[in-house]
Amino acid sequence: MEKNMNDFWKSYDITHAELGPNFRCYPLYGKIHLIELALSLVFIVGMALWYRRSSASARRRILVGVTIALLADEAALLLGMALTGQWNWSYLPLHLCSINVFVCLYNTLTDQNWCKEELYALCIPGAALALLCPSWLDVPSWWTLINLHSISIHALLVLYPVLLVVRGYRPSARRAPQVLAFLFGSALPIYFLNKPLNTNFYFLNNPYGNVITSAFTRLLGEKYYILGFLPAIAVALCLMYLPWVVADARHKKRK
Repeated sequence: MEKNMNDFWKSYDITHAELGPNFRCYPLYGKIHLIELALSLVFIVGMALWYRRSSASARRRILVGVTIALLADEAALLLGMALTGQWNWSYLPLHLCSINVFVCLYNTLTDQNWCKEELYALCIPGAALALLCPSWLDVPSWWTLINLHSISIHALLVLYPVLLVVRGYRPSARRAPQVLAFLFGSALPIYFLNKPLNTNFYFLNNPYGNVITSAFTRLLGEKYYILGFLPAIAVALCLMYLPWVVADARHKKRK
């Protein structure tokens, strides 16, 4: 590992060694963070409007293009860390958002309703929350591979299911059990995998470095912080499904 590595390539480990584990490259909701959020929103809304006005064949090409962009974005981080000698087990694509990259790929290839439901109900709030409360700020500056990758891939992960809804997919609260089965079914093996690899996928190994899990720790203690995910997931699902439940109720009332 080069001592004089350009800041752009530096990982969390190097930043922690040089600047300390509490260093953050910019403050939450400071100027840089707000610009990143604004650009992400403009990108998502602009793409959704373009998609909505496109023909069926153009929509297919756009969806494939977004899928390719997601895969390329994930590959860029892995290659960047590997080629600079910084790769370790924590860069495996086993966080929920990284797994959703492959759910997007599978949906693009097979057009499955369970994929669409999971991406709508979990991927949108998860990726949006990551943008709003980023856990990747312990790098030298905003102009780093990790920060740029994290912003772009989470914006793409919000965009993909938004396009599915724009195309006409109608989420249903009746499919929520499928969503929960996917979430807990994937989290269980990862919980046990975290221990031998000393990783923190799904933030199940320790609460630190993440604003949300740190808040759970303050409320419930380090031993029980994981329990904070249960009401958080319930609230997220309620927020995602409430508009559709209300719309269905109004539709039945008109009849």
